[in-house]
Amino acid sequence: MNVSDFLPTRRQMLQQVACGFGSIAMADLLHAQGDKDASKDLKVPGGVESIVPHHAPKAKRVIFLFMQGGPSHVDTFDYKERLFKEDKKLLKFRVARSRKITPEKVMKPLWDFNRYGETGQWVSDLFPHMAQHVDDLCFIHSMHTNGVAHGPATLFLHTGATNLVRPSMGSWVIYGLGSENKNLPGFMTIQPSMGNGGPRNYSHGFLPARVQGTPIGRAGQPVQQVGINNLNNDLIPPELQNHQRDLLRSLNSVQSGSEMTDRVEAVIKSFELAFRMQTHAPGLTDLGSESQSTLESYGIGQKETEVFGRQCLMARRMAEAGVRFIQVNYADNGDNPRWDQHSNMPLHMKHAKAVDKPVAGLLQDLKARGLLEDTLVWWGGEFGRNPFAQNKGTGRDHNPDGFTIWLAGGGVKAGFAHGETDEYGHTAVINRVHMHDLHATVLHLLGLDHERLTYRYAGRDFRLTDVHGHVVQDVMA
Repeated sequence: MNVSDFLPTRRQMLQQVACGFGSIAMADLLHAQGDKDASKDLKVPGGVESIVPHHAPKAKRVIFLFMQGGPSHVDTFDYKERLFKEDKKLLKFRVARSRKITPEKVMKPLWDFNRYGETGQWVSDLFPHMAQHVDDLCFIHSMHTNGVAHGPATLFLHTGATNLVRPSMGSWVIYGLGSENKNLPGFMTIQPSMGNGGPRNYSHGFLPARVQGTPIGRAGQPVQQVGINNLNNDLIPPELQNHQRDLLRSLNSVQSGSEMTDRVEAVIKSFELAFRMQTHAPGLTDLGSESQSTLESYGIGQKETEVFGRQCLMARRMAEAGVRFIQVNYADNGDNPRWDQHSNMPLHMKHAKAVDKPVAGLLQDLKARGLLEDTLVWWGGEFGRNPFAQNKGTGRDHNPDGFTIWLAGGGVKAGFAHGETDEYGHTAVINRVHMHDLHATVLHLLGLDHERLTYRYAGRDFRLTDVHGHVVQDVMA
């Protein structure tokens, strides 16, 4: 036996050298992705776009209208007569922050409530436009969640965990179902906030990088400037970019059979997606082709509704183009959440005016285009607010123990109300729905079993709902 028997052949040397430096960089990009540990429960016969769901879905996509800061349910959708009758009365409540039972002064809603639609659902005067669509909405009045501060509660809403790095819900959806359009990301978030979780709210965590959310602008940025960063390469003509992409693929194909092959392929696909997006993505944020009547229905052109109206119309265009999970953020840049009125509850009127007409316009537009049937619209914040006063009677503190969200389209009952808080709107008491349950329900509507949608990482199987969660069957149409 000669020493040469242990040396690599010339071909092997060329293979390793050809991709050596690229492999070092690629290994860094791929660190800790762990694709080989992915659950084998989901069948992927033809790539990301052809993943088979666990069961027949009722919805194809989600539009999540995130109301950052926690809108007050007792001032918006959860009518409680006793709050009006016992205004300023001193009663004992369990306070979420202190976990103690203390005397607190009841604070009535600042706006009147009325019944709307054939189903007679209660809506306050804050939302006159949304009120016209109550027969399409499915209210859940018995929500409760983890985290009493914005940071933990916002992370929990998005990832199912209050403090650890976990994949966001949108990333779980794309991991489970893939994208409807191979030329666009499956998960996009419009003007997300940099505070209270920031990028972790749309992060892929330990899931493959291909399911990472794509941010469109950021909170606080002028909405007319919102777009996808670094989309075009004006320095190199498209023909040369094509050649570069083909060269990259050929170089990496030399390593066929390597233990990194699957992960290399995933990153190559992300590069190819970025290349295709140059011609397919710019139109998503360009509203120039929309009719004047459509723009007006979203409140575009009006000072109060211009920003959120544009965001909602972008969301409809994304839904039409095949984006699977779309998040529209009504959020401030940094740590100053919009609906967070501890000392000035009348500011709820400003925020309500900003979102009311755009949301109603979105619902109307989706319905007219036949998209509402298979699009699940979700409206809500990370928690609600207390029925008693804070700061000398001018505001309300956070309340994770009971609040309201609503769903529409996508296989949920229309004109329906599920669950109840107590007679003051403080604590969910009837048909309680935890945030884990809501996550499980949204996944179920998309055709995914939250107990089977798992990913093996660090020696255990993870899922969005951890070891919790039950599908709320009562809200299914």
